[in-house]
Amino acid sequence: MKKTIDSEYLSESLGKFQETFFEEKLQQTITIARDALLNLQHRDGYWCFELEADCTIPAEYVLMMHYMGEVDEDLASKISVYLRTHQGDHGGWPLFYGGKFDISCSVKAYYALKLAGDSPNAPHMVKAREAILAHGGAARCNVFTRITLALFGQLPWRGVPFVPVEIILLPRWFPIHISKVSYWSRTVVIPLSILCSLKPRAKNPKQIHIGELFIAPPEKEKHYFPVRSRLNCVFLLLDRIGHFLEPFIPTKIRRTALKKAEDWFIDRLNGMDGLGGIFPAMINAYEALALLGYSPNHPYRMTAKKALQNLLVNGDDSAYCQPCVSPVWDTALACLALQEEASGIATENIRNALDWLKDRQLFDEPGDWRESRPNVKGGGWPFQFRNSYYPDLDDTSVVAWAMALTDPKRYRKPIQRAIDWICGMQSRNGGFAAYDADNTHYYLNEIPFADHQALLDPPTSDVSARCGTALAEVGRHDQKLKACLDYLEKEQEQNGSWFGRWGTNYIYGTWSVLVALEKAGHRPDQAHIRRAVTWMKSVQRPDGGWGEDCDTYFHPEKGGQGHASTSFHTAWAMLGLMVAGEVGSPEVRRGAEYLLRTQNPDGSWEDNWFTAPGFPRVFYLKYHGYAKYFPLWALARYRNLRSNHSV
Repeated sequence: MKKTIDSEYLSESLGKFQETFFEEKLQQTITIARDALLNLQHRDGYWCFELEADCTIPAEYVLMMHYMGEVDEDLASKISVYLRTHQGDHGGWPLFYGGKFDISCSVKAYYALKLAGDSPNAPHMVKAREAILAHGGAARCNVFTRITLALFGQLPWRGVPFVPVEIILLPRWFPIHISKVSYWSRTVVIPLSILCSLKPRAKNPKQIHIGELFIAPPEKEKHYFPVRSRLNCVFLLLDRIGHFLEPFIPTKIRRTALKKAEDWFIDRLNGMDGLGGIFPAMINAYEALALLGYSPNHPYRMTAKKALQNLLVNGDDSAYCQPCVSPVWDTALACLALQEEASGIATENIRNALDWLKDRQLFDEPGDWRESRPNVKGGGWPFQFRNSYYPDLDDTSVVAWAMALTDPKRYRKPIQRAIDWICGMQSRNGGFAAYDADNTHYYLNEIPFADHQALLDPPTSDVSARCGTALAEVGRHDQKLKACLDYLEKEQEQNGSWFGRWGTNYIYGTWSVLVALEKAGHRPDQAHIRRAVTWMKSVQRPDGGWGEDCDTYFHPEKGGQGHASTSFHTAWAMLGLMVAGEVGSPEVRRGAEYLLRTQNPDGSWEDNWFTAPGFPRVFYLKYHGYAKYFPLWALARYRNLRSNHSV
């Protein structure tokens, strides 16, 4: 009997010791992570972490320098190091870490390396060339890559879609109109249409060519446009007719269109932050300015060039170019993490950050969104430091959420303006898109130019969830919130998850929606929430973490699965499960243990895996900040909820 009692006592004592050790480790991990995040705060109050894409962007920077004849050899050499480092075992370049060979990214990376001086006979170049040819050669590249090759004279203009500058003159009622596509498509296409209409030839000072990447001679290639659908077949026929008729466009009409397109993108140049705040639009604008006759020392060209240079991440040995920067997004999410860590106390660091955000709210500035919502007052935030024409609903919702949680009285006016703008931008189906309302002209994804299938900005579950979270947080429980929640319930997948448009993928989407449902008062025992919880638990990995690969956008049946656990997926899963009443579950505990186990000595977490799509299946991103604030947020939330449950 005594032995039994001693055994039970020892077991109980050991359990208490282990729990005490866990609690101490949890607090230590949170403290170190908090301090690490605070040390990265800019003195002005914001955070802005690196935003990395695939090798297409740095390769395009090299191509741009050679197109313009403005080659910085040292920079090109550093970018070459980056490109060589990221070459895959398959010989080419993927769209994301650990991804499969991508023909378009590989052709651009190969061309950039050759332009920068790499010998085509070097082993890595031979390996890349063999991989490209094995996948059909450069003729199989996507539209954007083929346009670049046409500008360099590597393939004929019939190998690219008909993108006449006259599209700027089309009336709004016409089936194809710039207001019917997304903001990113608009800002990319308008300056690009100038290039495609005037058809310049890259300066290419070293006269480097890549004919070796084509199986058939480019001028004899007959299969640049694979047919995607019946409607696409119709558009391809119209495209050929457009190419045939282009020489007959009256000079006066072309001149008028060129001037209108020029005025359109110059109005939106956006200073040192660049057209649309995104690299593809900025590079097209820079090249279009040169083509239109603006001298190198003209303020527009100098500003456009500086905007591109601001995207560079220049290290000692290598360099790469970011697709854009994310200070508003990073700052708002960092505030939410720190607010949780401080148990709701508004610290000076958080106030400084929110004050910085408050000063960047957009009110009466002109914006493309006003075309569909002319009577809605402004109140949004952009993603970047500055992008006045293009505030977005995801950033605006997160900022409003952070302000409402921290100090609703101090930030009453910016919160109210933000909420009013969000409500005004709701789409007819109850959901919310990133930048526009009712941007759902899906037939446009079948035009030859849209082989990336990302021409539009329709409502999505993750953005709608964020908007719903903000509305619920400020007590806006009206028809707007109800319509949003109805939309989200309809969007739930059969397996219980939700799709993530702006974060990878179903884990991100499910976390986003569960937060909104909890804020709106849905109970953890409701059927749709239980289905989501069951799914989230089912995709936990053996090491206790969660991870999801970007190829789930190609294979939805693999949703929630990945090659490895990551800190940010684990954090999203924990946050989602905890708002669904699962703080005491063994799955959440194992997730916390995974984060404690994988933290770096400096307080951060490090993951090679990409975090989000820019455009699903085409373009992916790695937010370097996600491994810095999401794990902190999840662990702090876990600590706080455990403490509340133990009272």
